Amino acid sequence: MPVLLDAMVARDARTVVLVEGESDRVALETLAVRRGRDLAAESVRVVPMGGVTNIGHFLDLLGPAGQGLRLAGLYDHAEEGYVRRGLHRAGYGAELSRDAMAALGFHVCVADLEDELIRAVGVEAVQEVVAAEGELRSFRLFQRQPAQQGRPVDAQLRRFLGTRSGRKSMYARLLVDELDLDRVPRSLDGVLACV
Repeated sequence: MPVLLDAMVARDARTVVLVEGESDRVALETLAVRRGRDLAAESVRVVPMGGVTNIGHFLDLLGPAGQGLRLAGLYDHAEEGYVRRGLHRAGYGAELSRDAMAALGFHVCVADLEDELIRAVGVEAVQEVVAAEGELRSFRLFQRQPAQQGRPVDAQLRRFLGTRSGRKSMYARLLVDELDLDRVPRSLDGVLACV
């Protein structure tokens, strides 16, 4: 069960960053390296929860009522209610605003991490990364699908990144590597700044 495994990984941590999935972990760890940080040496662990709906369990397991670790997190805008309710149930406060959640270390991606990275890197540069990976032809075929026609290219790219297992994680690393460090999405910088 991934929850138990993640809890065991967190035993040697002083801080745990809760993220929805593996691509979020890859992006944060890649950015940390680019910023000259060694999260493992700092006793910071980035733990994918297997979806934000599991946040309450992770807060109970790792937070004040559980292992008592310092927690932070990264979540998608559409999932804000899950995070707010989880933080409330775990004793972090009632009816927390987005700013209050950020002050606790929980930062929002608008709309999601892929969207933030595509905007920060730029649509043309992302397509160049896709081309460098030999997937531009696949992306062009994807764009011709009826459901994709008429959609903005950034939305098509976002959807394309999630169409094959492992692709989101691969591009999370590649896009963070491509980022101008002055254009890092606020959510990623915010989480790293608080841990």
